[in-house]
Amino acid sequence: MEKRAHRVKIYGAGSIGNHLAQASRRIGWEVFVVDPDPKALQRMREEIYSKRYGRWDDSIRLYKSGEEPKGGFDVIFLGTPPDVRMKLALEVLSEEPRVLQLEKPLCPPSLEGVNEFTDKLEKCFTQAVVGYDFVLSQAVKKAGEIMKPGVAKQLGEPLVLDVEFREHWGGIFSAHPWLSGPEDTYLGFWKKGGGTSSEHSHATNLWQHLAYLAGMGRIKEVSASMKMVKTDRVEYDQSCFLNLATEKGFIGRVVQDVITFPVKLYVRLQYNNGFLEIIFKGWEGGDVVRCGIAGREPEEIRISKTRPDDFYEEILHINDILEGKINAKESPISLERGLDTMRVIQAAHASWLEKKTILLC
Repeated sequence: MEKRAHRVKIYGAGSIGNHLAQASRRIGWEVFVVDPDPKALQRMREEIYSKRYGRWDDSIRLYKSGEEPKGGFDVIFLGTPPDVRMKLALEVLSEEPRVLQLEKPLCPPSLEGVNEFTDKLEKCFTQAVVGYDFVLSQAVKKAGEIMKPGVAKQLGEPLVLDVEFREHWGGIFSAHPWLSGPEDTYLGFWKKGGGTSSEHSHATNLWQHLAYLAGMGRIKEVSASMKMVKTDRVEYDQSCFLNLATEKGFIGRVVQDVITFPVKLYVRLQYNNGFLEIIFKGWEGGDVVRCGIAGREPEEIRISKTRPDDFYEEILHINDILEGKINAKESPISLERGLDTMRVIQAAHASWLEKKTILLC
């Protein structure tokens, strides 16, 4: 019997929705895209998708919100703004998709609606993941292989971890030319899940992931410094500096901003006898992984990659969940990991507002 292609529904026809649609078609899935704005659907069909990927894919079906089919989907993606995501997540759970993917950040820093969502999720068979696709990249996988106990023995003891995601958000607005600036979207409001602490939270999530791989436990202490931009039109954190400590006393730093160009997406894990680095966009063809042991020349591994490949890796991972090869609760993009990231973001804002270190339970 011929294997049926998975049916997927994507909420949101913006930049992320286009990436998810293209990656899903790349694996041969049936794709349905939903958006409340007919102009967004038109832009997807006539501008964004064709310009990025060469041509429009006529197999993709577009629907205005309220007119989309319900039920019978293997995967539902929520590529919506974070401040409406929990409400929509509650609604689509009634369709019982096998996998529900919620884009990052999972929700606003208030975590409003999360408990209601997780309570309902526990009562159905749907598996939930969060779209932190950097932890699924080939560069991070290669770093993970080097970090395995037997391989990393020569590096010694991990001492400190730094992750920097410094990237001017002009790239976001060039991908969304219908927006004049952060004031036109949730990005300009930290309470809605905007600002650098949420938008560039790949860095915080990646720090957590690598600390986990190093066997250093979960983040317990968060101390934050932020540069907040507040006018009558916006209120967002332009820069966010986090000092972190895990339950095992491992320390490090996360730096995120929306002002740096050229981009700097960088990881360094310092050992007592060497180091491990990841430089995303470290060469013209993709990412770089560097590993150095004291007294030896560092080894550099170049990994070819484009931005659409990040989403394709995520789709392949979700496909493995659908096929039972991976349990979503044990996945690097599990809902639990995504929630941990949101709790750090929440603590970061509390730390900045109260000018003190916040302890996580």
